[in-house]
Amino acid sequence: MSTQLALALPATAPSNVVVINARCSLRMEEDQRVIVVAGLPVHHYCTDDAVAEAYAMVFLVESGFAQQSEVARAFARSTRTVRRYQSRYAQGGMATLGRAVGWRRGRRRIRSKRLRCIEQLKSEGLSNCVIAQRMGVSETAIRKLVGPAKDVEAEQLNLDALTAIAAAAPSPIPLAVAQSTEQDTVPQPPALANVQASAEPEPMPMSWDRDPADRSVDRVLAAVGVLEDAAPMFRDGAQIPGAGVLLAIPALIESGLLHIARKLYGEIGPAFYGLRTTLLTLLLMALLRIKRPEQLKAQDPAALGRLLGLDRVLEVKTLRRKLTRLAAYQRANELGAQLARLRVDQRGPLMGFLYVDGHVRAYHGQRNISQAYVARRHLAMPATVDYWVNDRTGDPLLVITGAVDAALSKAFPHLLQQVRAVVGERRVTIVFDRGGWSPKLFCTMIKDGFDILTYRKFKSRHINERRFVCRRAKLDGRWVSYELHDQPVRFLKGSLRLRQITRLCEGGHQTQVITSRTDLRDIECAYYMFERWRQENFFKYMREEFLLDALVDYRVEPEDPTRTVRNPEFRALNKKLRDARTALAQIERDYGAAAADNAEQRRPSMRGFKIAHGTLGKKLRAARERVAKLLKQRRALPPRIEIRDLGENAVVKLATERKHLTNIIKMVAYQAESDLLALLTPHYHRAEDEGRTLLHQIFTAAGDLRVSDTELYITLAPLSSPHRTRAAQTLCEILDNTATSFPGSPLRMRFAVRPAPLIGLAFPGSPKKCNAATTVASAP
Repeated sequence: MSTQLALALPATAPSNVVVINARCSLRMEEDQRVIVVAGLPVHHYCTDDAVAEAYAMVFLVESGFAQQSEVARAFARSTRTVRRYQSRYAQGGMATLGRAVGWRRGRRRIRSKRLRCIEQLKSEGLSNCVIAQRMGVSETAIRKLVGPAKDVEAEQLNLDALTAIAAAAPSPIPLAVAQSTEQDTVPQPPALANVQASAEPEPMPMSWDRDPADRSVDRVLAAVGVLEDAAPMFRDGAQIPGAGVLLAIPALIESGLLHIARKLYGEIGPAFYGLRTTLLTLLLMALLRIKRPEQLKAQDPAALGRLLGLDRVLEVKTLRRKLTRLAAYQRANELGAQLARLRVDQRGPLMGFLYVDGHVRAYHGQRNISQAYVARRHLAMPATVDYWVNDRTGDPLLVITGAVDAALSKAFPHLLQQVRAVVGERRVTIVFDRGGWSPKLFCTMIKDGFDILTYRKFKSRHINERRFVCRRAKLDGRWVSYELHDQPVRFLKGSLRLRQITRLCEGGHQTQVITSRTDLRDIECAYYMFERWRQENFFKYMREEFLLDALVDYRVEPEDPTRTVRNPEFRALNKKLRDARTALAQIERDYGAAAADNAEQRRPSMRGFKIAHGTLGKKLRAARERVAKLLKQRRALPPRIEIRDLGENAVVKLATERKHLTNIIKMVAYQAESDLLALLTPHYHRAEDEGRTLLHQIFTAAGDLRVSDTELYITLAPLSSPHRTRAAQTLCEILDNTATSFPGSPLRMRFAVRPAPLIGLAFPGSPKKCNAATTVASAP
């Protein structure tokens, strides 16, 4: 017998191929690059030839082979760069695509707005090294401006090179006592100066405007490319809508989003609305329940801008451009992972139990994307899946955008790798539902150091009710009671030994829980399993309050060509087979009814019965032959095939980066709510039932702003009832003690609640009658 040859099946795209879209790709071989369109090479260049690479981008877009965003992603450029190449090529051809190597001519290595600050620091006698550390640049850049270290008289800066706009603008206001605090102007010992210089303070942008309501100079500076982010400038005001949302600023800063995003994204280009302003806008929008960018059209831009220290908030198109700019970095996964690590460090004791589940987002557009089972609607429909990891209290820890899989068990290997990278080597119990049931997977999870806690799938032996024992314990501050039965179980022919805890419900139903934790009491295992509904409640809250299922990006990306999906021909044959079996069953019922009604006196033999019902017999044989034929055809088809076998552009997937980024922002907003709720709970009796409702009322409350040289006072209007006002006042006192400064500003935030207005009452029969001017405090 000859040896069977291996089939030459198409393999996954090699690592040296960058997929631009479904028909275009960029192939790399050492320093050579080839653009391939529909399998044919159309352009070839060397990596050292920047002009040829720029022309390749222009060629792909101008020829209609790819979109600007696809080209920018494949070549690791921004969409703005691709547009710039197109404009240059249209104006002057390939000669304009070239650019001199090194720093752009005429552009300063240090922005003009910082020259005065350098001059002031130099006049105080600080060395070039110390000035470079404070400005965040190299010592060489300072030396090129001021020369080598020498006497103070010889260290005067030449400011003739300031831009005309910066020279004509007024001197920067001490809004930010920005980089010069009182400690900077006072002579300090060298040791103290070195300690402060080595620290990494929050960057304090400077402003050239004097009127907070008119930021025209800063906008001009941003337009000419010398401003990366507008400095917050607050002004006094009364009854500003939504001023209560500023109470969330300490929790948002504590989340670390601004700090981590600054490390990952740096700056998003010269702009009036920079990275910090964009992220703060998205966070405050989420807390104010402005659920999508389009809803900004219904808001007062000036009122929202005052909450950010700006003259007006971003417009819809501007916010969308900023999201696109951030998505071009492709760093949402890393941002979420670093935020999760920081969360683990802050709330380590709550990471012993992690709830994992997939959230299916239904899609109602016209694109042909993969289908998933939507449990809320009890049907399969086009959808995408996000996998969420929540801690023991139900607060989100990590969100992972993944491919649509047949079950949670298929996504677990990748999920657990990211979970382990976040939580470290601590012991973690993964709690999940029946979608992740797989004894083989359990073995792998236990070997990797994870414990499991899940429901048992499929039918199991019924346990006599007399064997159940009533267990009662106080867990998480409340008493719980269950009727439980505990026993060991084995799977995989006895090689996997686990523990089964069965709960007897009131109606006699028995729920089996499987776990590898043998060190916990049975009631603890049952409690943490049934508390998985906290994650389901989280999904419902996020859908309703934060519009988690809303699409942010309508763009699509090519699907993984090696991913398997259900064979459409197999599915069509299944439908035909069901119809054929239904028709066969009906004919068999008719034939059986005819046999039951057969008069034996007239047709005593079976032959006579068949002759009398020949037509019905022919229909029965034809129906059986049709079912057999369809079964034979179905056996010849694979139930699942790879996407590349369906044809070009048969199945696509929605772009995930912008959606993932907005999910992270909404997650941080929810975490900030949870942190404030934890501070509020000891001081509000009904915090468990309506604590988040109270926080939402606080966020939307109007308030007064008052600004001093070093502090920003936020005084909220009283709430709907005295006990709510007292709770809000207590929360303000707690947050006031954190001494939090508004991001990008040295102003310390001070929180307070204005006392409730006194209610005039008249007491009949009292010696002192109260009139309209006489008031007494209202009783709680």
